[in-house]
Amino acid sequence: DGKIAGYVNDSTGVVAKTTIDCQGYLVLPGAIDGHTHFNELEFSDREGFLTGSAAAAAGGVTTVVDMPDLPAVRSAAQFDRKYAAVKDKAYIDYGFWGGMTGEDVREGWTDRIYEQIDRGVCSFKLYMTPSVPTYPRVDDAEMLELFYKLAPTGIPIGIHAENFIIADYYVKKLQREGRQDGPAWAEARKRLAERVAIQMVISFAEETGARAHIVHMSTRDGVELIRDAKRRGVSITAETCPHYLRLTAEDAMTAFGSFAKIAPPLRSEEDIAALWEGLRDGTVDFMGTDHAPYIVATEKQAPGMDIWTSLPGIPGVETLVPFMVSEGLNQGRLSLEQLVRVTSRHSAIHYGLYPKKGSMEVGADADFTVIDESASWVVDPERLHSKAKYTPFQGLQLTGKVKQTILRGQVVYDDVQDLRVPPGTGQYVPRQSVQRLERWLKY
Repeated sequence: DGKIAGYVNDSTGVVAKTTIDCQGYLVLPGAIDGHTHFNELEFSDREGFLTGSAAAAAGGVTTVVDMPDLPAVRSAAQFDRKYAAVKDKAYIDYGFWGGMTGEDVREGWTDRIYEQIDRGVCSFKLYMTPSVPTYPRVDDAEMLELFYKLAPTGIPIGIHAENFIIADYYVKKLQREGRQDGPAWAEARKRLAERVAIQMVISFAEETGARAHIVHMSTRDGVELIRDAKRRGVSITAETCPHYLRLTAEDAMTAFGSFAKIAPPLRSEEDIAALWEGLRDGTVDFMGTDHAPYIVATEKQAPGMDIWTSLPGIPGVETLVPFMVSEGLNQGRLSLEQLVRVTSRHSAIHYGLYPKKGSMEVGADADFTVIDESASWVVDPERLHSKAKYTPFQGLQLTGKVKQTILRGQVVYDDVQDLRVPPGTGQYVPRQSVQRLERWLKY
């Protein structure tokens, strides 16, 4: 049935349909990426579930939780439309985020929260800055209203935390000054914009009792604010991404330009160090990738496009696990226990998928990531499974390679035969329960 049936010290006499020799390799619970943007339907010329989930499988990720913006998921009808579009495409298991926007508050549509919860959404996403036309941002009062509305449900609220007024003003200011260099993007989207936004989210969480979650946190300031809030008992969690743990705005945006443009932007070495420390001490709860690549020819590097008009987004789901093994475990920044916590277990708990996912206990789904932790390789975007053939990790040497990805007891990927199952093997995984992650943590 695809579940872990038990463990034996001696396999003599055990009848198995398939035997996999993992001697000498690291066997981890299947990784979970709770922050992907796989675009479908009218946006299918971008990365969708077919290529995105293939990249995930090749990267040792057995479950993703996909964002609700392209196409928008802000109602049960929109949820059903998205599910119908992806159910025959996924190579791995998947959950969905639900959505609420400023428009939903203004139009009196907030009761659509409950029909989305009935569909099993794992979390709700709010943008404090503009995202896409189908997903309007929330202003401060609209966000507070949604916190009040969602607090009794216990479902976490994921926030893109950048203050819109600050970010918008300085983007326009640097444009007027004629700046077109890559680092100008990071200079305009100031770290202060993240700090002010997180301070507001913490205040709203304290006021309402809602579960707040900061997605793709990028700064030392954010780490310090979240650490202090947790110590005061505020119901708040945080995620960061691999690019914020390695790349600086000055170096990567000078070298790669729009291929390193994301929001929030890349930061500095001091931010990198603070985020690693946050992962170690539990301030930063788990990893996501914000996997959101765009079309190079028309959306990243079209004729006449500059750092301001290029769209912000990069791939990441295929390099998540190798990066964390290489830069975290092998560099001594994370213990093995911490690695499992931030790549699998805590995501499963947060998104209500534990213990079905994120566990190696008997009865859990038999999802495993098999790693050769001593194998070195160089990131080459042409060899990745993503439709987007670019990455700011291009040329980075990693030590740690995915050998096999096992989903519910079935090998879906190995590094010799590549993908070993057809699209549609992946199944929808609804939220199983409402579990507050902070109850599992010790500070």
